[in-house]
Amino acid sequence: MSRIAKKPIALPKGVEVKFANGMVSVKGSKGTLERSVHPLVTLSVVESEVIVNVAADTATAWTQAGTMRANIANMVQGVSEGFERKLLLVGVGYRAAAQGNTVNLTLGFSHPVVHQLPAGITAETPSQTEIVLKGINKEVLGQVAAEIRGYRPPEPYKGKGVKYADEVIIRKEVKKK
Repeated sequence: MSRIAKKPIALPKGVEVKFANGMVSVKGSKGTLERSVHPLVTLSVVESEVIVNVAADTATAWTQAGTMRANIANMVQGVSEGFERKLLLVGVGYRAAAQGNTVNLTLGFSHPVVHQLPAGITAETPSQTEIVLKGINKEVLGQVAAEIRGYRPPEPYKGKGVKYADEVIIRKEVKKK
């Protein structure tokens, strides 16, 4: 049985949660997010808290309730504060430049890599080797960061490539004869 599903979600000021036709909508100062609700999960708003419960007392229902609670909590945080993901480019000549809704990357290939950002995601480049991605949807933000990292993942010998700012790369010793 999921214990996380039993914890209510506190709503900050300015955040509204609505349920209708199997969809949950969260509206805040940064935008609006929508998501479908699993049929085994029921939702209710009491004062300034969202309570997630199960329709039937089964293990599957409790696992879905825990997942739904985590997703709604991420939606509430996204529309009130937003999310941020920082990427670092490590390597000689590796550069990034944000232009509008694209990120231009020079990653040691014979051609530049141009990554198109989806709606709701913005990119900043405080320096040539840093990319800061911002958005209200945690799933889309993580997917975009993973796609950019996927162009040149960090290698284990010198650590060259695109890595997350909080990522630790375990280094290997150079191969010996």
